[in-house]
Amino acid sequence: MPAAAPGEVVGDKARRGSRVPAEPVYRPEDRLPVQLLKMAAVLFSRAYHRTDVLLPQRLPRQGPGILVCNHTSGLDPVLIQSVCPRIIVWMMASEYYKIGAMRWMYDMVEAIPVDRSGRDMAATRAALRALGNGRILGIFPEGKIALSRELLPFQSGVAMLAIKTKVEVYPAFLDGTQRGQEMVPAILMPNEATLAFGPPVQFDRRNTSREVLESATGKIRDAVDALKAASAMRRPAPC
Repeated sequence: MPAAAPGEVVGDKARRGSRVPAEPVYRPEDRLPVQLLKMAAVLFSRAYHRTDVLLPQRLPRQGPGILVCNHTSGLDPVLIQSVCPRIIVWMMASEYYKIGAMRWMYDMVEAIPVDRSGRDMAATRAALRALGNGRILGIFPEGKIALSRELLPFQSGVAMLAIKTKVEVYPAFLDGTQRGQEMVPAILMPNEATLAFGPPVQFDRRNTSREVLESATGKIRDAVDALKAASAMRRPAPC
């Protein structure tokens, strides 16, 4: 018999319509330490830093999703998380994950370290598990911090994950004075940031051939680029 999905009722009693209590779905947002950490992120990002949302987030209230965003600094995950109700499982460079003073926080939100020196199959399996468990997976598909507002080429791993899992991809664009800073300066110096979110990206999901992956990756990048243009139009004029 196949394993039950979280919250699913199985067995003979379930088939007869018996009211067997379903196993509660695991929600990291319900854990008190995570709630406190999220409150700290909101205060840090909205009070100490000034993070303005130009276009609201579109992430699903439940179930899996993949959030993709351009990469401006080591502060990006905190700024994005501060405006998203659900906890985001970030795929992050292993060198950041290994910072001792921050490791406890990354473990609490179940961040996935990625070895950027080559294809990291362990990170890919962890990402698939997160999506299979109904989580929001956060990815910076540029693969590194961009020093200008021009988007770098996107890696095709996002499209591969989305096609294999049939999960929607939600684009976001982040900009601000934190751009190009390393994590410590970005954290310590107050910054002004803007965020814009878009609806799910539509693309061909027939297979994972090279042509399909390249097309899907291009559409995902175009969606983020469109948010960049929309952000420029909505950004307040300097005083």
